[in-house]
Amino acid sequence: MNMRVSVTDLFSREEIEELTQPSDSHGIWAVGSTWAVIGATFAGVALSWSYLPEWGKLLICMVAVAILAGRQLALAILMHDASHNSLFKTKWMNDSLVDWLCARPIWNDVHKYRAHHMRHHAKTSSPEDPDMSLVAGFPTTKKSIARKFIRDLTGITGLKFIAGRILMDAEMMKWTVANDVTWLPRERRKWYDYPAKFFKNSSKAIGTNTTMFCVLWAAGYPKLYLLWPLAYLTAFPLFIRIRSMAEHAGMQTSHSALTNTRTTKAGWIARTFVAPIRVNFHMEHHLMATVPYFKLPKMHQMLRERGFAPEPPTYFQVIDILSQGQISAEKVKYLEAVKVSTQEQ
Repeated sequence: MNMRVSVTDLFSREEIEELTQPSDSHGIWAVGSTWAVIGATFAGVALSWSYLPEWGKLLICMVAVAILAGRQLALAILMHDASHNSLFKTKWMNDSLVDWLCARPIWNDVHKYRAHHMRHHAKTSSPEDPDMSLVAGFPTTKKSIARKFIRDLTGITGLKFIAGRILMDAEMMKWTVANDVTWLPRERRKWYDYPAKFFKNSSKAIGTNTTMFCVLWAAGYPKLYLLWPLAYLTAFPLFIRIRSMAEHAGMQTSHSALTNTRTTKAGWIARTFVAPIRVNFHMEHHLMATVPYFKLPKMHQMLRERGFAPEPPTYFQVIDILSQGQISAEKVKYLEAVKVSTQEQ
């Protein structure tokens, strides 16, 4: 289906009105529970630290890094929902509260993200889609995907992101969430303009992270803060990659969210790490971006019952699907080479 589908063809006006009603209480729960898990993770490491052998300390730190990275992704999804004004009914909560509590702790900006993300929705899967580079190159080989995952877990991807964020906040590069590099004009700019712009644009991120460090310091465990940037540099990029792959990679180039976007099945493990805040219902989100997260499962069920949504794959199945395309191409090339060789003989 390559034609753009109107939601009024899928739902009645009464259903659309009911599905698109946000809730402050659900938004407070989503933000509060995310920070509760973050706090409980730090507390769990702190309370168990003195009772564990060295290998146990290493293990619990690895688990904590994975959980914290999952909650960093949750903060990113909360920022994403607020950019659509669907997380809270109250506007200032979407704009200001989420900016301070969700975007800034992960070095982001809800206002810049909103402007960027609206273009993604308007131009999904087209050459003008600003997020296309996040899913370019799929399908690919299993070895290629493994190399990408290794770069994520070893911090290579995270360090590249940090370098990019520094250049963006210094206004040397155009702001983006993807991997694109667009240099901004530097004429008539003095050297001191760059650090001034950096501290202006990064001050809230620095402030929120300093606050987190001070809270842990006041609790007697300042070193635990290191788990936060460690998660940000390693597991967080991996979870972002898997989430991006599941949403759009390998889908059709079309004007229809029914074919250019994928919904993925997510159990509790997936929801913990790669699919928080119901972000796995991504086809539904692209059909109606103002539907709040807690109503997306209902919307999905309605689409399934009406024959517009297929049985969604799991994240493991998506990774397997996206690791087959290039292998098949290589097999075709191999068979063609064998055929030519046979003819020559």
